[in-house]
Amino acid sequence: MNKEPNLLLAKKLNLWAYALTVLILGLIGMMRRVKLDVGMDLSFLASVNAIVNTFTTIFLVLALVQIKKKNIEGHRKAIYAAMASSVIFLLCYVGYHFTTEETTFCKEGMIRKVYYFVLITHVILAGVIFPFILFTFIRAYTNQIEAHRRMAKKVWPFWFYVSITGPIIYLMLRPCYS
Repeated sequence: MNKEPNLLLAKKLNLWAYALTVLILGLIGMMRRVKLDVGMDLSFLASVNAIVNTFTTIFLVLALVQIKKKNIEGHRKAIYAAMASSVIFLLCYVGYHFTTEETTFCKEGMIRKVYYFVLITHVILAGVIFPFILFTFIRAYTNQIEAHRRMAKKVWPFWFYVSITGPIIYLMLRPCYS
């Protein structure tokens, strides 16, 4: 089943990916300064975020295993699951940070340096990799398979790093929640 690349659809989806990237990064930039009172405590979303990110990590590993086995359909299902869990994460993450006061790291010594190293690399890479995850997905969705493969080899390790360090950051910060 060899389908032709749909470049017109890719162009339209790329525009949506650019717009979504600007919107999401704009929201993330605002959420530390704006707090919304929604009438309920959403602090539980911190643990939900860690769990959902863990699922994303599992789905990414499954996707890699499936593609190494040349199981395209298994790979596709795992990537769709990773994308879905990433959307759920993003909604919960934005909801949490717009409604809950920031928790600061409470430990001292070397662990503090490790925490901030992991946090800073996680945040920077999450912002940088976000549009590339979308573009890589679009390449596959529009049947630009060679372009998808080239991009995925570069994007996957960073997406994996961001998805696995999210729960690590949560676990390191957990003793500091009041």
